[in-house]
Amino acid sequence: MKIDDTNIGIIKELQQGKKSFKKIADKLGITENTVRSRVNKLQEEDVLEICGLVDPATLPGHRVVIIGIKLSEMNLVEKGEEISKLKGVISVNVVTGRYDLVILVLFKEDFGLLEFYTEEMAQIKGIRSVEAFVVYKSYNLKVPYIL
Repeated sequence: MKIDDTNIGIIKELQQGKKSFKKIADKLGITENTVRSRVNKLQEEDVLEICGLVDPATLPGHRVVIIGIKLSEMNLVEKGEEISKLKGVISVNVVTGRYDLVILVLFKEDFGLLEFYTEEMAQIKGIRSVEAFVVYKSYNLKVPYIL
């Protein structure tokens, strides 16, 4: 799917999640039906997902951790997909640098780093090492509530 200026404009307007298609159409100078059909197409093509996001710092007992993972094999995409299905995982990224994968994980009081390592990561074969970075303060971080 080609992402043109109209699609970008619609996506930008949808950052305010509850904005009506009519208001978006008026601002962009297009019809409401154009907005509706483009949003549907963007969603069908997995370009756009409309969802509620939350600042994890506002959730009592919750914490975000960034984990760098080194694999013993170079099957990055396969392992990334496998890890993306683990409880608490918000995102998995194949990266350059000293890690093969960097993941973002959401924890709560009864599901923390220890439980994630022993109950979730232990299922994944081929992990050589991990390093966790606990996020104490973040700016502009909003995540889906997945726990």
